[in-house]
Amino acid sequence: MESSYQICTRCVMDTSAPDIVFDEHGVCNFCREMLSRSSPILFRDPAQRQQALDALVEKVKNDGKGKTYDCIVGVSGGVDSSTALVYAVKLGLRPLAVHMDNGWNSELAQNNIANLVRGLGVDLYTHVIDWDEYRQLMQAFFDADVIDVELLYDNALLAVNHQQAARFGLRYILAGTNEATEGMSMPMTWNWLKYDKRNIQALAQQFGKVRLRTFPAIGTYGYLWYTMVRRITWVSFLDYVEYNKSDALGMLQREYGYKPYPYKHYESIFTRFYQGYILPKKFGVDKRRVHFSTLIVSQQMERGEALEILKGMPYPSPKALEEDILYFIKKMNWTRSQLDEYLSRAAKPHTDYPSEKRLWDSLNRWTFWARWHLGRLIAR
Repeated sequence: MESSYQICTRCVMDTSAPDIVFDEHGVCNFCREMLSRSSPILFRDPAQRQQALDALVEKVKNDGKGKTYDCIVGVSGGVDSSTALVYAVKLGLRPLAVHMDNGWNSELAQNNIANLVRGLGVDLYTHVIDWDEYRQLMQAFFDADVIDVELLYDNALLAVNHQQAARFGLRYILAGTNEATEGMSMPMTWNWLKYDKRNIQALAQQFGKVRLRTFPAIGTYGYLWYTMVRRITWVSFLDYVEYNKSDALGMLQREYGYKPYPYKHYESIFTRFYQGYILPKKFGVDKRRVHFSTLIVSQQMERGEALEILKGMPYPSPKALEEDILYFIKKMNWTRSQLDEYLSRAAKPHTDYPSEKRLWDSLNRWTFWARWHLGRLIAR
C-alpha cells in the first residue's frame, strides 16, 4: 500500500525521499541527524572557532614552508568554493586554485573564476577532460539509466585536487564543503558513492567500451594512497569560519564582481539541466529540498521562504529551460525524441553494475572500529 504524502514540520524534506522517517512531532530524520551531527560546528563558540582556525592556518603554513604553494583550493565558480579561496588568501596562505573543466562550464562561471583569481593574484590550474571522451562517458551513464550522472564530475574533481596536492607535495586541500550549506545527508537513492571508480569503469566498458584517457578517476585504493601514504587531508575549510552564504555572496559581488546563480551548483550548464530537469522528470527528485533544508537547519533561510520557492519550477524560467534543452541535445548529439525516450525509461540502481561500494563501506567500518579501539587503549 502506498503511503500518503508528508512533509517535515521543521525543514522541507518530504516523502519523495524513500528513507525519510518522521517522529511524533512530524520532524524528519534528515534534519534531526544534521542537527545532532553538525550543531557543534554550526553553533560553535566564536572564540573556539577562531582558535581552531588559527591552529589550522599555522599547520598549513608550516607544512608549506619552502614550497611553491602551501595548499590546494578547488574552485568551481560557485559561492562556497570561491569564498574558500578568498578566505585562504586573506589568511595569508598561498593556495593553488584548481579547476576541473568537463566542457559544461557556463560563461558566467568562467568569468567568475577569472575575476576571482585575477583579483586575488593566485595561480590557477585547470584540468581539461577531452570532450569526446567525457561525452561518451556521459552517454554510458545515460544508457545505464543510473541516477548519479554527476558522479563523473565529482569523481574527477576529487581526483584532480588530490593529484595536484601530491604533485606539489602538499598535505592540505581546503575545500568549500561545509556543514552550513551542505550538512544535510543526501537521501540514499538520490546520488551515489563519489569514489566509485569501478562503477565508472564498468559503465564505460559496458556501454560503448570507452577508455579513460584524460579522465582522472579515483577509487577506494586511490583514496587510501593519498590519505594514508601521501598524508593528504581534505579539509571542509568553511567550517572553520562563521559561514553565512548570503553574506559571502555579498562580499564576492562587492569585491570581485561576482555574478550569482539562481540555485546551488548552477554554475555548470549540465548541472543546472540535470538538477532542474532530468532529476525531477526522470527520477522524481528535487534537490532543492536538501539544499533549502540545510539552510533552514543552519538558520540561514526561513521555512516559509523555501516552501514558496518550491511552488515554482526548479529552473530560472521556462524560456531558460527550453534554451538548455536545445543546448543539451546539440552538445550530446541527441534528438528531442532521444531525450524524451531516455526520460521515459525506468531508472536503474548503480548496484545493477559492478561497484566498490561494499569495499568502501567495509573500509569505513574498519576505520571506525580502529579509531574506537585506539581511543579505548589510550584511555586506559
